[in-house]
Amino acid sequence: MRNETVKSIGDYIREQREQARISVRQLAQQAGVSNPYLSQIERGLRKPSADILQQIAKGLRISAEALYVQAGILEDRPADSGVRSALLADPELSERQKQVLIEIYESFRKENAAVAEAQSAEAEAARAAAEAAAEMKASKSSWSDATAEAEQDERSGDAGDVSGQTIPSD
Repeated sequence: MRNETVKSIGDYIREQREQARISVRQLAQQAGVSNPYLSQIERGLRKPSADILQQIAKGLRISAEALYVQAGILEDRPADSGVRSALLADPELSERQKQVLIEIYESFRKENAAVAEAQSAEAEAARAAAEAAAEMKASKSSWSDATAEAEQDERSGDAGDVSGQTIPSD
């Protein structure tokens, strides 16, 4: 499986280089690596380090993240529902077009996440307010019940006292 990763990164680099219409020699010079070394990477004989991938990405003027994902150094973001992977794998799009589409896609995802977070916060606040109102109502109800009970006790105590007494008449 390791060989497949090495081969796929080499193929990817070659595809990107060909799309950019850059020769192996030109890319090697721009990336600061030797021509034979770059050729070996493209043929899947060598596995480049993250630093070399970053230099190659600069030479190709593409995202280093795209190369890291292709090389298996970084995992593609799991919550992308395959959109990022599909964009990165589309051979009919230039690297710049892929990056612009990914940026737009990510901005929509961030915007939707912010809206969902705000809605969740509003729902939590409404739930807390409803709980507080219910507690206040229960507390008020308990107070009213206790007051009514005390008044009832007072009336019954007064009535007993009044009935046991005789009121003198003039």
